[in-house]
Amino acid sequence: MRLVLLGAPGSGKGTLAARLIQHLKIVHISTGDILRQAIKDGTDLGREARDVMNQGQLVPDHIMLDIIRERLSRQDCANGFVLDGFPRTIPQAEGLRNLLASMTVPLDKVISLEVTSEAIVSRLSARRVCLKCGRDFNLNTNPPPADSVHPGCGGKIVQRDDDKPETIRKRLEVYRRQTEPVEEFYRKNELLIEVDGTGSPEEVFGRILRIIDAN
Repeated sequence: MRLVLLGAPGSGKGTLAARLIQHLKIVHISTGDILRQAIKDGTDLGREARDVMNQGQLVPDHIMLDIIRERLSRQDCANGFVLDGFPRTIPQAEGLRNLLASMTVPLDKVISLEVTSEAIVSRLSARRVCLKCGRDFNLNTNPPPADSVHPGCGGKIVQRDDDKPETIRKRLEVYRRQTEPVEEFYRKNELLIEVDGTGSPEEVFGRILRIIDAN
């Protein structure tokens, strides 16, 4: 099974990807992770990406596609993958389509997690993080101690600036503007599946499994 997973920040993509790879026995490919690893490893593509990023620019599509090509060519991708964080634009979607066609491994489905902006704002604005160890807390599901001090490491627990409601709304606006054309691209190619992302992780995962099993 070869999947692309779309979803706004806070939509639950990470949790869903973890369940999918365990259930389907496939690989989770986060473009952010493989880009950071390529830079850390000092590969040719990693050095090229680092130079671009050091200039404050976005990594060009051709570099991202080359990095993805290299990752998908590894043996652990033979049974399938969940691609997370890519594509973000129409040129990237077209490049990915051509890349997979050249590898004779076309996509099976593109799953888009649909969650309202207000629900996402509510989720993310409840998040708190320990400044010392990085552990996440949540005011609703896993509240921090009343004194906002992590009992394990003694670090101060705070709300990050990018988890404040006004910042979250700006991030969502950028995401929607970028991703709506990509969703339409996959809709026209009859690959897009829109899934209600509200409810518990178990409920969302169950909806997706029913869709996958029915196709």
